Amino acid sequence: MLKQEHLVVIFVHFKDMKSKHLRQPFELCVSDMEHWNERPLTYQFFEIVQILEGEGTRVVNENTFPYSKGSIFLFTPLDCRGFDSRTKTKYCSIRFSEAFLDKYKSRQEKEHVLQWLKQLEHIFTHHNRFEQVLIKHDGDCKQIQSLIKNIIEEYDHKRGYFEENLQYLVTLVLNIISRNVAQHTASSVNSNYEEPLINKILVYLSQHIYYPDKLKIRHLADQFNLSANYIGEYFKKLTGDSLHCYITQYKMNMIENRLQYSDRSIGQIADEFGFSDESHFSRQFKKNKQLTPADFRKQHKANKVQATTRTTK
Repeated sequence: MLKQEHLVVIFVHFKDMKSKHLRQPFELCVSDMEHWNERPLTYQFFEIVQILEGEGTRVVNENTFPYSKGSIFLFTPLDCRGFDSRTKTKYCSIRFSEAFLDKYKSRQEKEHVLQWLKQLEHIFTHHNRFEQVLIKHDGDCKQIQSLIKNIIEEYDHKRGYFEENLQYLVTLVLNIISRNVAQHTASSVNSNYEEPLINKILVYLSQHIYYPDKLKIRHLADQFNLSANYIGEYFKKLTGDSLHCYITQYKMNMIENRLQYSDRSIGQIADEFGFSDESHFSRQFKKNKQLTPADFRKQHKANKVQATTRTTK
């Protein structure tokens, strides 16, 4: 029976971490921890991990926490994660992008999904960065266990409407985890813990990545009561990246995901990320990726067709 071993953990990004991208809007694997042989990485997608067997330690942004059979973790994009197993460990990893959850939906529904995911990121990064959150209700634990089993079955068999079913099942899991996190946060605020300034800055950047005016050095300096010169020096010392590079890379990774896996127009993406117009967006994207957004999208589609052709031969 799944009881208080079920944990949800959300953390923030630190320096010297490699990044990994999702090849498809949705991926699922069940594997032994022996295959998790890379050092902790940052990932540009959401991920739900359930420990099916084993015990050990989770390495998360230079912090360590124990895990055991039944533990469940939810990570948001750019969170860093890794595992150090003490006994043979088997896990299920469910990875998905924003584009997966708004697929097959109307424009209005897509906007609702996007706002919902932004809200989830806000809840987790702002309220649950330093401690484990127990899913205390036994009914919720059993429901999550059952939903993950159903997700695995739908993904393995790929019967009719399986993608729509996966959307629905993943949404249910996220909602159940979210309500436990929200309840925990409301009932247990540690007033004696002083949150590190770098964490506050990283979370602020994540929450305001769509609002360019709030990412300017002067605004950030005023927000955190630092001088404009010092905040950049402080940020680079703690993360290894300049503020400008960090913000640009974070934003470009999210834009790449939109271009690859969503049907949003170039203009809609430009508007979402606060660019003054489509032309400005295209210039900035080409400056970083050496391709215009339209060419980048075409290249991705061409590569996808080639990969499919090779697979079917």
